[in-house]
Amino acid sequence: MNDPRIPQLREQYQAQRSALFDDIMAGGSSTRGIQTQLRKLSQLADVLLRDLWHLAGLPGRLNLVGVGGFGRGKLFPYSDIDVLLLLPDGTDPEQDSELRSAIEQFIGSCWDAGLEIGSSVRTISQCISEAQADVTVQTALLESRRIIGSPRLYRLFQAALAQSIKPDAFVVAKVLEMQQRHNKYENTVYALEPNCKESPGGLRDLQLILWLGRATGLGSRWKELSDKGLATVYEVRNLQRNEDLICLIRARLHIVAKRREDRLVFDLQTPVAESFGFKTVTPAGQRFPKRASEELMKRYYWAAKAVAQLTQILMLNMDERLHPGNHSLRRIDDEFYDKAGLIEVADDEVYQRNPHAILRTFLLYETEPGLKDLSARTFRALYHARQLMDAKFRRDPVNRATFMQILQQPQGITHAMRLLNQTSVLGRYLWPFRRIVGQMQHDLFHVYTVDQHILMVLRNVRRFFMAEHAHEYPYCSQLAAGWDKPWILYLAALFHDIGKGRGGDHSEIGALEVKRFCRDHQIAKEDRQLVEFLVREHLTMSQVAQKQDTSDPEVITAFAQRMGNERRLTALYLLTVADIRGTSPKVWNAWKGKLLEDLYRATLRVLGGRAPDVAAQVEIRKREAMVLLALSAQPHESQKALWDTLGLDYFLRHDAADIAWHTRHLSRAVGSKSALVRARQSLAGEGLQVMVYAPDQPDLFARICSYFDQAGFSILDARVHTALNRYALDTFQVVATDVPQSYRELINLVESQLTRVLVDAQPLPEPAQRRVSRRVKSFPVAPRVLLRPDDKGQRWLLSISAADRAGLLYTVARILARHQLSVELAKISTLGERVEDSFLLQGPELQNNVSQIAIETELLWALAATGSGAAA
Repeated sequence: MNDPRIPQLREQYQAQRSALFDDIMAGGSSTRGIQTQLRKLSQLADVLLRDLWHLAGLPGRLNLVGVGGFGRGKLFPYSDIDVLLLLPDGTDPEQDSELRSAIEQFIGSCWDAGLEIGSSVRTISQCISEAQADVTVQTALLESRRIIGSPRLYRLFQAALAQSIKPDAFVVAKVLEMQQRHNKYENTVYALEPNCKESPGGLRDLQLILWLGRATGLGSRWKELSDKGLATVYEVRNLQRNEDLICLIRARLHIVAKRREDRLVFDLQTPVAESFGFKTVTPAGQRFPKRASEELMKRYYWAAKAVAQLTQILMLNMDERLHPGNHSLRRIDDEFYDKAGLIEVADDEVYQRNPHAILRTFLLYETEPGLKDLSARTFRALYHARQLMDAKFRRDPVNRATFMQILQQPQGITHAMRLLNQTSVLGRYLWPFRRIVGQMQHDLFHVYTVDQHILMVLRNVRRFFMAEHAHEYPYCSQLAAGWDKPWILYLAALFHDIGKGRGGDHSEIGALEVKRFCRDHQIAKEDRQLVEFLVREHLTMSQVAQKQDTSDPEVITAFAQRMGNERRLTALYLLTVADIRGTSPKVWNAWKGKLLEDLYRATLRVLGGRAPDVAAQVEIRKREAMVLLALSAQPHESQKALWDTLGLDYFLRHDAADIAWHTRHLSRAVGSKSALVRARQSLAGEGLQVMVYAPDQPDLFARICSYFDQAGFSILDARVHTALNRYALDTFQVVATDVPQSYRELINLVESQLTRVLVDAQPLPEPAQRRVSRRVKSFPVAPRVLLRPDDKGQRWLLSISAADRAGLLYTVARILARHQLSVELAKISTLGERVEDSFLLQGPELQNNVSQIAIETELLWALAATGSGAAA
C-alpha cells in the first residue's frame, strides 16, 4: 500500500530540484559554483533516499551505497541515480520474505517519489565476484559512498574491494576501454555533435584519470596527483577550469533537453548557447551571421582539447611512475632522447633556451627511426611553451625552413601534422590555421570542424603516395606515383579551406593566404602558382563533374582551358578526390568517383592536343560496343535497327559498355508497345544500373522516380534520351537506403515491379510523408531554383539547391510532368543532406515568361516544404 507521505516528499524534492535548475541556468557564462550545485543535487537525492529508507523500515545491518556517477557525490540534472543495497554475506532476500518485501517497497517508493534509480541488491561476496568479472562494475564500486546504513558493513565492503583490485590489470582494462570509446567517437574532440561525457576530451577522460589514481594508490583527487608530482599546480588549475566549463555545458544540456542528453546535438546547441548569453550576430563586413552555437562550440572544443592534452600528460606520467623500468633512454642529441619510442626533451627548459627546438621536435618524429609519439615531459614542455610561438617565432627563417622540411619528408606527414595540431603548435605557427581550429561548418555534408576536415584531406592526399593504400584509390595512386613534389599537394590541402568562417569566398581568401605563405617561405614561382591555383579552384572540378553535362564537348573544352595544362589538372583531380572523401563518409560514392575520373580523362585528351571530334568519338564508342556485342555472340548487325533510332546525344552520354548492354536487350524490342525494364549491378561500384525503354510520355520520368521513391531507392544519376521514334531510353544509377541482402537479389524485383508501375499507368501518387532529419532542421538550406536557356538556346537548364530528403527528386519530377516538360538529362548531386541537382529540359511552356515564373514558384514552394518538415 502506498505511503501517503511519499507524494509530499516528491513535491518537496521536485521544488528544491527546480530551484537548483534555475540556479544552474542563471549564471550566464560563469562556471563559478557549478561543482557546488552538482553536489547540492546529489545531497537532495541523498536526503530523499534516507527518508524513503526509513519509511520502508529497512534494518540497520544493511547499507545503502551510491555507486558510479552518483557515488562521486555530484549529480547532473537528469542523470540516473545508481544505488547498491549492500547486504551482509549470508543474507538472502529470497529466503527472508520480510526483508524482500521491505526492499521491494523501498525501490518502488523511490520511483514513486520521482527518483530514477538504477538499483542492485548484493552481498559483499557477490559484489566482489561481479567486480572481478566486469571492469565496469569494478569501476562503479570503486566510486562508492555510504548514504545510510551500517558503517561497519561499508568498511568491510571497502576493504574487500581494495584487496580484490589488481592495479596493473585494472589500468590495462581501463586504457583499452578508453581506446574503444575514443574509436567510437572517431578519435577527435572536434565532432560536430560531440558527446560531452564520452567523446575524447570529455568528462569521462577526467574521471578515468581519477579512477586510475585511486586504483593504483597515486591519488583520488587532483590535488593529490599534483602533490605526487604527476601534474603541476598550473596544469591542475587548467584541468579544473575546463572541467567546470564542460560540467556546466552538460548540466544545462540536461535542463534544456528535459532528459539525460549528453550529446551536443544541433537542435540543442543554440538554446544552450543562449543560456551562456551568446547571441547570433552578423559581424560588420560579413554576409553571414555568426551563430550563438558557434561561440559555444568553439569554447567547448578549446576546453575538450585542453582536457585531452592534459589527461595524456597525466596518463603518461602514471605509466612511467608505475613501470619505471620500461622507459630506458637513448640519446639523440643535446636536446632530445628516445625514451622507449617516445621523444623526450633533455630537460624542462629546452624550448625556453632554444625555441627552434619546438618545430624540430616534429621533424625528429618524422626522421628518427622508431619514434612513435611524444613523452609526458615533452607534451608538458610544449604545453608551457605556447607563449613563445609569437610573431617573431613565425618570422624566424630557421623556423620557416624547419616547417618546410616537415612538409617535405617522405613519411610521417599525417601523424606529424596531427601532433602539431594536438599540441597547438600548428595553430601557433600557421596563424590562419588557428582561426579555424574548432570552427564549425554550418552545412549538411561536413561532419568535422574545419581543422579536422583539413587534416582528413591531408591524410587522404598522403595515402595516394603510400603503396599499402593503393587498393583504396587505384587510379589516384597511379597518378601520384608519377608526381614529383607531393608537398605541393600537402600544402594545398592545408590551405584549401583555411579561409572559412571569415565571410566572402573562402577559396579566394585561402589563395591569398597561401600566396603569402609561399612568399614568406621562399617557394619557387612555378610551385607557388600551382598551389595558389589549387586552393582557388579546389571546388571547380567537383562542380563541373556533378552539375554540368560532361558529354558536351564544349563543357570539356572550357574546363580544359581553365586548367591550362596536365600538371594542374592532375593535381586538382587528386585534391578533389581527397577533399570529397574528407567531408563525410556518406558524401563519397563510387559513382562520384567515376564522374571525376571520366572528366579527368576527357580533359586530359583535350590538353594532349586531341580537340573534341564528336563524330570520331561516336564512331570509337560504336566500334568498342560492337566488339563487346560480338563477344556475347550477338548476330551480325543486330544493333542496326536500334542504333538508327538513337541520336548523337545518346552515344556521347553513354560509354561502350552501356551501349552494348542496352543493345543486347533492346535489339529485338525496337518499337515494342510495352515497357521494357532491365537492371544489373552497377559497374561503377555499389548499387544498381536500371534501364527503361518505353514509349515516351511527359510523366514517364516522374513515374519512374515515383517507383524508386516508394521502393526506398536513392537516384545518383539519370541519363534520359528520347529516340527518333519517340521512345525513351533512360538509364538510372540507384542505391538502396536499406539493403538487407545483396543488390544481385534485387535485380528481378526491380525489373518486375517497375515494369508493372509503367504498364498500369495509374495516376501519379502523392510523395511519401517522411520526417525531416535533425541536421536539416538545425541547418536549414534556403532553396534556390534557377531556370535559364542553354548556350544554344534550344533547351533549358534547371538548377535546384535544397535540403535533401527521401522523395525530393520525385517531387521535382512530378511538377515538371504537370507542366509537360520532358527531362533529357538529370545530374543528381547529393552532398550529405543537401542536394545540388541539374536538369536539361524541353517543353512548350518554357517559351512563355509567365509559365516559367509559375514553374519556378511551384518548385520553390515544394523545396521550401522540405525545410519545414512538410511533405517529403
